[in-house]
Amino acid sequence: MADWARDAVFYHLFPLGLCDAPRQNDFNAAPQARLGRLVPWLDHARELGASAILLGPVLESGSHGYDTVDLFQVDRRLGQREDMMALAGEARQRGLRLVLDGVFNHVGRAFWAFRDVLAHGRDSRFRDWFHLDFNRRGEQGEPFTYATWNGCHDLVKLNLANPEVRGHLFEAAASWLRDFQISGLRLDAADHIELAFLKELAAYCRRLDPEFWLMGEVVHGDYQNWLKGGGLDSVTNYECYKGIYSSHLDANYFEIAHSLRRQSGGYGLYLGHSLYNFLDNHDVDRLASKLEDQAHLFPCHCLLFTMPGTPSIYYGSEFGIKGVKAAGHDWTLRPALNLAELRRDRAGRELCQAVARLAHLRAACPALRRGDYEELALSNLSLVFSRRAPGQWLVVAISAEKEPTAQDVQLPRPVNGRLVDLLNPGQEFPLRGGRARIDPLWPCWARVLQVEEEA
Repeated sequence: MADWARDAVFYHLFPLGLCDAPRQNDFNAAPQARLGRLVPWLDHARELGASAILLGPVLESGSHGYDTVDLFQVDRRLGQREDMMALAGEARQRGLRLVLDGVFNHVGRAFWAFRDVLAHGRDSRFRDWFHLDFNRRGEQGEPFTYATWNGCHDLVKLNLANPEVRGHLFEAAASWLRDFQISGLRLDAADHIELAFLKELAAYCRRLDPEFWLMGEVVHGDYQNWLKGGGLDSVTNYECYKGIYSSHLDANYFEIAHSLRRQSGGYGLYLGHSLYNFLDNHDVDRLASKLEDQAHLFPCHCLLFTMPGTPSIYYGSEFGIKGVKAAGHDWTLRPALNLAELRRDRAGRELCQAVARLAHLRAACPALRRGDYEELALSNLSLVFSRRAPGQWLVVAISAEKEPTAQDVQLPRPVNGRLVDLLNPGQEFPLRGGRARIDPLWPCWARVLQVEEEA
């Protein structure tokens, strides 16, 4: 895995929503240069402490971005290829790496090759680009049925075993790397893609750029299948996503602690890998809408930035905005937002400032970015763990309690010295024989304590 990605903090933007593009594409309309609206968000992401941007779908599509129409054209609701190149240049000027959403499992019904199949049926030279059955009629009167993503009629699954299809997709990825100078891809619906294709794609991209990063969207399953069998660098960590919010809803930190031990403990399943961690994204209800106590937004973010893996912030969630899926669509999760208005809200500003503190602290601490993980103490609403890397040893203590508490900690070996709080400067605790008492442990907050041994 590329060093830059292991050390990164991602900021996730969804352009079609954030730029207030029409929900349905009019393919006869002239391109609208909306991508420039994202430039202030690049500045915001940088101030927040992000080092990479995950950009949701920007290629020509029919509606939500995942029903692709043309892999070589920027969605006309957002602009043209030159507009995307300009945005990529703005990101580079700010030291932000750019990762695009790559949709290789399926296309929309308006995709040019599928339109040819609709027009010519069995005689189309592109019939083998898809999984078609000419023995049954389709839902909309087509003389065939076809494989889809998750039963969605508008998303037509590609035949990734077809060399022409693979060549088309690889050529598209090469063009994005060349023209937009992207550093990686999020592979949509990776858990529906054949592992052999993913491995071939990974090898192809890394021949073009040895540091190219490939992250797969995987909702269920053993992540090793995609990290090893598919050759990916990372996958979406839905296990810990669920563990974090439900641990707060149920007052049960044992759930997230179990996942962290399972993934990253001494015999963890994913040691050596940096999973893509998040609290919400464009597909799930916003964290602030899930939590019953809004104060828990703070310890949730403390976990995100101190646990093993690569953290990601979905735009607007650093201000604690709410959002719940509406019937039949996800646009409520992908809104157009006014950054100036968000900054004027006091509660949102406090959370945003806390997120920035955590992100900048992670950037300054090799143990948070690359250290091993060992659980030290656990209760229903608190978790203490060690993160240790060459040259730095940290103790992280997180509390979701409503009142201050105290926590006794025993390190794995008898160290004398002190624990110095890096997150809350000016506070420290004596350490004797590897034992320390952290008092107080502030409610709905954390301490990130550096072990400083006596000479």
